[in-house]
Amino acid sequence: MLLFLLVLAVAGISWFLTFTLRRYALTNSLIDIPNARSSHSIPTPRGGGVAIVMVFLGVLVVMPLLFGLPWAWMIALGGSGLLIAMVGFLDDHGHIAARWRLIAHFSAALWALFWLEGSLVLQLAGLSIDIVWVVYALAAFFLVWLLNLYNFMDGIDGLASIQAITTCLGGALIYWLLGHTEQITMLLVLAAAVAGFLYWNFPPARIFMGDAGSGFLGLVLGLFTVTATMVEPQLLWSWLILLGVFILDATWTLFRRLARGDKIYEAHRSHAYQYASRHYGAHLPVTLAVLAINIVWLLPWACAVALGYVDGLLGLVIAYVPLAVLAVRFKAGALEVAA
Repeated sequence: MLLFLLVLAVAGISWFLTFTLRRYALTNSLIDIPNARSSHSIPTPRGGGVAIVMVFLGVLVVMPLLFGLPWAWMIALGGSGLLIAMVGFLDDHGHIAARWRLIAHFSAALWALFWLEGSLVLQLAGLSIDIVWVVYALAAFFLVWLLNLYNFMDGIDGLASIQAITTCLGGALIYWLLGHTEQITMLLVLAAAVAGFLYWNFPPARIFMGDAGSGFLGLVLGLFTVTATMVEPQLLWSWLILLGVFILDATWTLFRRLARGDKIYEAHRSHAYQYASRHYGAHLPVTLAVLAINIVWLLPWACAVALGYVDGLLGLVIAYVPLAVLAVRFKAGALEVAA
């Protein structure tokens, strides 16, 4: 009952804070003005993701007292998440050079990994890699990549919110199936915080998430992936499957742009979801399609891997094949042709 009431309160507070931030953005002209690289056509307030950050970090402080969660885990998540949110907030209000953002991203990743309690082992094709510095170096790069790709993928209404909610609820279901109920609480809290924001961000969006929110979500979901791997190594593959739409689209697009010699730090509209939204002339069909893919296709494969019915790497490949087909279909990473 306590968890149920907490989830309802978190969603409600997030809803109200997003409403307040929208009024603040309108009053202070914090408006995203469409340009040639935008996927939007209407000026829209930005920075609403701060509501997610404020609510989640506020609840995080009392989680060890209410549910007995480890303080070290709270310090890891709270410290790193706050740093990423602050950097994103400053970037939303001005501009921070890419090198300084990257330094902050790695600092946050290293801070979190330092405080996390547990053994991190990578299982690949039946082999276990437990060389500490190798595994933790890979984890740091993974966290930095995920928080950046989440920023890249936050380009149309509701997409980043839907991905976060489905990943959290899918992860909660997997933990419930495996009997690790103590891991579920934080997933439900984050899902509730994002749900309150989604009311205002659902197509057509009345406020955008902004770098503070998208980077924060990418980092937190990355840390959920790392801690899941500490609980049971095969869960790494389950979480990578749950995040499949974002990981494949962003990674595929990045490699194509790198191969072409593009400056990867420049804004663009060449992700598959962006091409798809232009093809259908709206954001809603794409956002709903991602919701359906996550629930109907990716979640069952993630559960199958978690329960040991399918090898992790094999399950990942099978789950990603249709996503790769869609990436090709919607020209992920292709050179944009001027209209």
